[in-house]
Amino acid sequence: MVLTGRAALVALLCVVPIALAPGPAVAFVVLFAALAVAIAVDVTLAASPRRLELTRSGEAAARLGQPVDSVLEVRHPGKRRFRGRLRDAWPPSAHGAPRTHEVNLTPGQRVSVTTTLRPTRRGDLQPAHVTARSIGPLGLAGRQAAHRVPGQIRVLPPFLSRKHLPSRLARLRELDGSTPALIRGQGTEFDSLREYVVGDDVRSIDWRATARRADVVVRTWRPERDQHVVIVLDTGRTSAGRVGVDPTASDPGGWPRLDWSMDAALLLAALAARAGDHVDFLAHDRVTRAGVFNASRTELLAHLVTAMAPLQPALVESDPAAMASAIQRRVRRRALVVLLTDLNASALEEGLMEVLPRLAARHHVLVAAVADPRVDALAAGRDDAAAVYDAAAAARARNDRHAIAARLRRTGVDVVDAAPEDLAPALADRYLQMKATGRM
Repeated sequence: MVLTGRAALVALLCVVPIALAPGPAVAFVVLFAALAVAIAVDVTLAASPRRLELTRSGEAAARLGQPVDSVLEVRHPGKRRFRGRLRDAWPPSAHGAPRTHEVNLTPGQRVSVTTTLRPTRRGDLQPAHVTARSIGPLGLAGRQAAHRVPGQIRVLPPFLSRKHLPSRLARLRELDGSTPALIRGQGTEFDSLREYVVGDDVRSIDWRATARRADVVVRTWRPERDQHVVIVLDTGRTSAGRVGVDPTASDPGGWPRLDWSMDAALLLAALAARAGDHVDFLAHDRVTRAGVFNASRTELLAHLVTAMAPLQPALVESDPAAMASAIQRRVRRRALVVLLTDLNASALEEGLMEVLPRLAARHHVLVAAVADPRVDALAAGRDDAAAVYDAAAAARARNDRHAIAARLRRTGVDVVDAAPEDLAPALADRYLQMKATGRM
């Protein structure tokens, strides 16, 4: 049983006759009994909320930052009119609106109520329960019941870096021979022959074809296709740190490093797939959290966002040896292994510095890391003594990060270290550079 504000108002109004009555005690008992009877009658005449039949429909997936509708189909099979409210409860991060729905159902009527969600966290959203409250004809009291209506909405990574994809695809077409800017280098494939023009590399002259045609002819080249790219996402504790600014919400706390890494991984995967390369994906800390293998180029991005959506940072230290073993089990031939992690000195010293050189002996390894822009801001502080100490600590952290990157490069590991918003385009540019120079 639930009481409404009208019942409280009636009880408040009863204070006046009680105060004016010659026998306040008797008046109180009479009025209290009358109100209790009225409430009991109202509850009895209210339609049963337990008899409502609820089913859920609507979209099953949405990108982070975009609204998504959850639709409840409500059918009232009872014999009395149902007057009241419904509340479709979702987690607070879903930001569902409206909070409640007014309903007025005749027997046998079916209606749809829509709750618009604006999720601010990536992952699987599941509703708690649907609360139905039926109010009696007097509006004093009613009944309430909770229904469990299963459902799930998967909030996918937003892929904000897709705005950089057209410009990178244009550069890829230049490398691929769609424009005259064909290149020559180790690890490239022969494309065609054409007449020599001023400025061509004399090393690309095909002397046999020149002798046959009685004209100077040069070879053109294009980057090799069907290379193997393995994107490895570190989901350990260092991926939980929030950096940058959250572009999908008003919260200035920023995204976790994991989400920025996902954004960079999606841009790289889309670019590599369009380049004709084979892309695999692995998320790992101490164990493998997700994986996408042998996906077709047309379905790759759909598989990636679905696999990434439920991933959350694990508050444990990553196991570099287990990660390397998982890569070796999946990758037999030489590949480009892109490890999205953090250049954290303590985490790297504990194991990754030993594993990466061994991995680089069999594959081309590229480490991509999200730098915290607040470190540079702190390093420039000179306002007071506290700011100077902060600046010294920030400068030391930045120098340690640069030293780690230099050590990795000396062992044959390529490094891309960029601010959150710049990581995705910087990683894509490095991939195109490697294609252009034949380093894959």
